[in-house]
Amino acid sequence: MIYKLKFLGGLTLLLGALPLAQAHVTLQTPTASVGSSYKAILKVGHGCDGSDTTGIRVQIPEGVVAVKPQLKAGWQIETKDGTYAQPETLHGAKIDHGVREISWTGLLPEAFYDEFSFVGTIASSLKPGQTLYFPVVQECKKGVSRWIDTTGKAGVSNPAPSVKLEKAQGHHGAHSH
Repeated sequence: MIYKLKFLGGLTLLLGALPLAQAHVTLQTPTASVGSSYKAILKVGHGCDGSDTTGIRVQIPEGVVAVKPQLKAGWQIETKDGTYAQPETLHGAKIDHGVREISWTGLLPEAFYDEFSFVGTIASSLKPGQTLYFPVVQECKKGVSRWIDTTGKAGVSNPAPSVKLEKAQGHHGAHSH
């Protein structure tokens, strides 16, 4: 299916893969460095089978610490705290608990796209090559979409947003947020 959109001065943009590319809730940046800060931007391109989105809930995986969600105009934010499986040292202080889940509640009409952001630190105890999964539940006026599959298998219908870990980028990463 090809969509043809006209823009200023007769310029035309063809969007062939857009519906498929935005078929799932995804992370804008698919890689992160171990021991560094990471800005997660969840991209939401559609509702649930044509129904407006009313809530986005993301689970924070083990090894992502010191999480802070970004305020979003028109949306309520709630966080759930919990204990980390392994304490982490950040800026010289030991931390053993923090945000484990973020929920945004509001309205995203089906005809629009939006992003939901938060920052955190990728624990230095994690290994390059690992994949971290951020399961998301998308609530809609009619129905729910659960982007929760953490198997990493290609072609699953409900993949969780994920980030592949890379080798640390020098000494400044964890201090940048």
